[in-house]
Amino acid sequence: MSKKKHKCISCGYVYDPEVGDPISGIPAGTSFEELPEGWICPLCGVNKVLFFEISE
Repeated sequence: MSKKKHKCISCGYVYDPEVGDPISGIPAGTSFEELPEGWICPLCGVNKVLFFEISE
């Protein structure tokens, strides 16, 4: 599992796999790569293709 965080280029939301996305029902421990294709940013609604990997 990748523990890398990903950031939305539209609004700046950071997807952290250690937290998941409780708003969308994504449990903690879910890597960004494991997110469903239809997953969208919980803040602004853009598709996951508009996220980029960030380093700590």
